[in-house]
Amino acid sequence: MKTTGARPCIVADGYGLSPGVDQAIRTLIAEGKICGTSCMTVFDDWRDEAELLLPVAQDHGTALGLHLTLTNFKPLSGVKPMCSMRRRMVQSLLGGIDKGKLQRELDAQLNAFIDVVGRTPDYIDGYQHVHYFPVVREWLIARRDLLISPRGHAPWLRGEPDANLANTLSQRLCITAIKRMAVGFNRQMAEAGYQVRGPLTGFYMRRNPQGFAATLKHIMRNAPKNAVIMCKPGHADAVLQSRDRQMKAREVEFAELMRQ
Repeated sequence: MKTTGARPCIVADGYGLSPGVDQAIRTLIAEGKICGTSCMTVFDDWRDEAELLLPVAQDHGTALGLHLTLTNFKPLSGVKPMCSMRRRMVQSLLGGIDKGKLQRELDAQLNAFIDVVGRTPDYIDGYQHVHYFPVVREWLIARRDLLISPRGHAPWLRGEPDANLANTLSQRLCITAIKRMAVGFNRQMAEAGYQVRGPLTGFYMRRNPQGFAATLKHIMRNAPKNAVIMCKPGHADAVLQSRDRQMKAREVEFAELMRQ
């Protein structure tokens, strides 16, 4: 399922979340089932897990992205845990975000990626879609020149979703909510000189993991060739249990992707 320009690109979110997630993603890369994975650099074992990823990704030409993280976990730049997504959204809507603090955290995550991988990310997205927030858009615009690789390319960005690609009412409602967060993102980032890829697809109700197969089939039949399909595969482990309530969904997604 590597990207060929003729079919959507499947990318796995959250490499670095737990050893079980990381192992599953490396397997999918080795089997040619995904074309990229975005990395969370906020955890203590990031360097060790990245060193396992790099040779596999290089052998298979896999895109390595940065999964910007501003909720739920301990930040690299501070000692207090990040707030919930709900609180972060309220802060964003009411103007209560400390831009300097959050942008320092984004810098820290980017630097942690570069320090280990040895280059800038191939693409950038966000855990819980935080890259759509105005404060992150401002950071992306301000850092664009620094993000350009020696080959002269800036990372591509994961663009806005499209509710027309939903195959259930619940999916449409979910995508519509994310779309509100993302309004204007594609235009604003394109004007800043970024390549924006999309629409973003792969939404389904993770509390019903068996819906992933039908969602993936629907997307592969109906999405445009430039679509980006997000997925969250993984194997359950104690670390994942402490960080993600939807462990069963990760196992189901991994198994379905391996069948493709």
